[in-house]
Amino acid sequence: MLFLFLFAILTGSGSLIYTRFLINILKNEERKKVELWSEATRLITIADTTQDIEFLSSIIENNITIPVILTDDSDNIISSGNFDSKRMRNPEYLNLQLRKIKKKNIPIIIDLGNGYMNRIYYKDSIILTQLNYYPYVQTGIIILFIFVAFLAFRSSRKAENNQIWVSMSKETAHQLGTPVSSLAGWVEILQQNYPELSMSREIALDVERLEKITERFSKIGSRPFLRDENVIPVILRTIDYLKSRTSSKVSFIFDFDSSKSVIIPLNTALFEWVIENISKNAIDAMEGNGIITYRINETGNNVIFDISDTGKGIPKRAFKKIFSPGYTTKQRGWGLGLSLTKRIIEEFHNGKIFVYHSEPGKGSSIRIVLNK
Repeated sequence: MLFLFLFAILTGSGSLIYTRFLINILKNEERKKVELWSEATRLITIADTTQDIEFLSSIIENNITIPVILTDDSDNIISSGNFDSKRMRNPEYLNLQLRKIKKKNIPIIIDLGNGYMNRIYYKDSIILTQLNYYPYVQTGIIILFIFVAFLAFRSSRKAENNQIWVSMSKETAHQLGTPVSSLAGWVEILQQNYPELSMSREIALDVERLEKITERFSKIGSRPFLRDENVIPVILRTIDYLKSRTSSKVSFIFDFDSSKSVIIPLNTALFEWVIENISKNAIDAMEGNGIITYRINETGNNVIFDISDTGKGIPKRAFKKIFSPGYTTKQRGWGLGLSLTKRIIEEFHNGKIFVYHSEPGKGSSIRIVLNK
């Protein structure tokens, strides 16, 4: 892309320089034509009745491209040519054009003798005027072409990356499927043969969790089905599972009315993944000791979720990076959790997710905005 950008600059600059060169040549040619026209006008003016002025008249009549205004020595307009005939109906039009022309080109003096003279003012022909804009138009087209090519290239790369993630996710789901099914069978046998064993319930919950994870991975790459759900039980259920598997030094605070119904279009399995990923990142940021607070607010057509922690905070320069694939500050992990979270929220639920607030040493707040 850098090569294409440099190519555009070089092409545009070269075109501008060459066009300027051509414009200067044409300007000189046009001035010579006006000088010839002025000389013909002078000769006709001083000619007597015996002289043939047909050739001189043809010179004047052949000027059909260069707008000219003939004035006396006091700049009173005598005649004009090659101006817009419709605009000429306005008495002030020629005077306005004369004032503009005076600023652009030096007039040509017609010496009529005996101290009398006329002036010919002229401006660039339409072709010459259009040629002035040509390199800018050409450069704009080149830049537009490069911009479209860049978008196509980025879209292609994004599609390629997405395909890689989809393939990896589906392969992961496939590899997990068989052992998870086997584990589920063994747990069922364990519960039947040893119903008094309290541990079997927790094992069953973990196996159920593995089944959900397998389901999540299998859904990546296909458009998930959304249906109206009360989001509050989904959050409570997810955090309840995390509580029993998290240090007792981590406190989970729900700053919302848990008896209230907040109905939104949702894919439950994927949204649970979102809450779990953000919560686990918060726990890691607090190093297993701190407070995570969950807030829900409804504003108009949106539902806003804020998940705040008392961890080490996120540097401002990393506010967007944390959602990029592979970004991680931990020694373990692939840095995919928040990347998948962003995709679930923005691509599957048409919502937004971003770092709402963060202060080094005091904690961070992640905000999710979903449509009702």
